[in-house]
Amino acid sequence: MRRTHPRRAALAACPALVVGLLLSAAPAARADGQLPLTAVSDKQTTVRGSEFTVTLTLTNPYDTPIQFVYQSVQETYATSLETGLKFTATACGTQTNGCSDNVHGGIARYNVPLAPGASSAFTVTYAVAPDSACGPGTRIDLYSYLYYEYKGGEANNSGIVGVPGTQVACA
Repeated sequence: MRRTHPRRAALAACPALVVGLLLSAAPAARADGQLPLTAVSDKQTTVRGSEFTVTLTLTNPYDTPIQFVYQSVQETYATSLETGLKFTATACGTQTNGCSDNVHGGIARYNVPLAPGASSAFTVTYAVAPDSACGPGTRIDLYSYLYYEYKGGEANNSGIVGVPGTQVACA
């Protein structure tokens, strides 16, 4: 009697096992689970009539390129409740592919693909009106919603990142 059935089963199981292992392998990501975005403001305090700049830097932590990015920058709810606080986005620079017309709630356009380990910075400059509300508790704070795709579009990540703004001092 021939023993071909166990050999056939073993031959069929080996490729299935290899494919299963390859499909279950996850790309390298940040161990802490946070989005790979850093945000800083160039001034902790801004006087009325002057400007401050926020820089957001996206770094690709994966072993495949980031191929699509959508990012918005908006004021926080607490900032929106500040009566008399007046500011506007006046410049969008240093990123290589521009901003939407309305950066406040608009889109940062990064050049993609963003190679593994590479970073891309996006800046927005805000002007505080000369007649804006001001004082020790008056702050402009922002947040950013970030969505991006990698691994040939098969994987994505998204979330909200707090963006430190500035206190508006009276001068």
